[in-house]
Amino acid sequence: MISKIKGTQDFINLDLFNFIIKNSKQLFEQYNFSEIATPILESLELFKRTVGEHTDVVSKEMFIISPPNNQDDNKKAKDTICLRPEATAATVRAFLENNIATDQNHTLPWKVFSFGPMFRYERPQKGRFRQFHQINLEVIGSSNISEDALLIFMLNSLFRESFKLENFSLSINFLGTKEDRDNYRKELILFLNNNKTNICPTCLTRKDSNPLRVFDCKNQDCQDVYNSAPVIIDYLSQESKDEWDNLQKKLSILGISFVCNNKLVRGLDYYNKTVFEFSSPELGAQSAFCGGGRYDKLATMLGSKQDFPSIGAAIGIERLLMLLENNINNLNIKPKPALTVIVPIEPEQNDLALLISQNLHNYNIYNNIILDNSSVKSMMRKANKLGAKYVLLIGPEELASNKIKVKNMQTSKEQDVSQADISKYILENK
Repeated sequence: MISKIKGTQDFINLDLFNFIIKNSKQLFEQYNFSEIATPILESLELFKRTVGEHTDVVSKEMFIISPPNNQDDNKKAKDTICLRPEATAATVRAFLENNIATDQNHTLPWKVFSFGPMFRYERPQKGRFRQFHQINLEVIGSSNISEDALLIFMLNSLFRESFKLENFSLSINFLGTKEDRDNYRKELILFLNNNKTNICPTCLTRKDSNPLRVFDCKNQDCQDVYNSAPVIIDYLSQESKDEWDNLQKKLSILGISFVCNNKLVRGLDYYNKTVFEFSSPELGAQSAFCGGGRYDKLATMLGSKQDFPSIGAAIGIERLLMLLENNINNLNIKPKPALTVIVPIEPEQNDLALLISQNLHNYNIYNNIILDNSSVKSMMRKANKLGAKYVLLIGPEELASNKIKVKNMQTSKEQDVSQADISKYILENK
């Protein structure tokens, strides 16, 4: 038997998955977000430029599809594609490529959401897969800090009101401008050099390539060292400090509880200013189930002649599923419509069963035909297993009399109903 690939999973029951998508879409559309879709395949260069060539995502975790060997090296590099590891860079690419900023059918900020699979070649563990699913939101073309507060408020409402989550927290930080980070980086590198014998090899590499990313390290010894590291908040310009204070004030006005986490930097290079994460202790080590932040320079990183200040977020569906499975009884998941099962007793009644099914469908009555040609007892057991409310028994007598025997599976009562009235009967007694 061939098994599924390591780090992937089968979704046999999508009820809760679809509940997440449906309720998320409903809320996002109330906030005037529009749904889009971008390709699963993207240019490798897209993520090298934006996510960062020295991030784990690009350096270790990409699923890369190389072009044929008969191409020259320059063309190979240009044509190398990958399975998308995240959606923000692809959304900004779509924004620029489709000239959204100048399209008369769109206005800025461009507020969009999407959902689908992402791919990262990392060690599978609880809450972490090689193929995983995300819901992504992007607000492109606004530098107003109120957009940050509004996005966070909307997400908080989704988790608390739509999904009835209680045991989660919001962490926020402020990374400032490039100039702020350059000033901070000098002090951080000095600190890391003074402590390089106490940090892991990965952090030593990050120290030279992207020092802020040392705070992403999962090594507890490293985290103990970083407790005494300089914090970026102390190196913000006055303008950045005012924005940071303003964000906290707005979140407080909106009644949102949050924790300021000086170590929160997010794992991708394009983030600046606001960064945030929603996490829950119920998820264990991989506790974050939603994260995001501001990316004001991402458009120019992709070749745009002008900046389009933006903020976005991604929700990990698998991790959210883990949380909701523990809380499923509190969710307003609508039951499936009542099922009517048609049981032709002999093959000679199959044609009538097909016609009856077609008639029921014309009235939007959910139905299924059992075409086993097995014993009536066996077919009734199957109808019960399917959760049928009504079973329509069609035998030789019913065929001859133009009637159908209707059995209510909840009360066990049986009644003969005219074939012409069967849909009306089911609708009136549903």
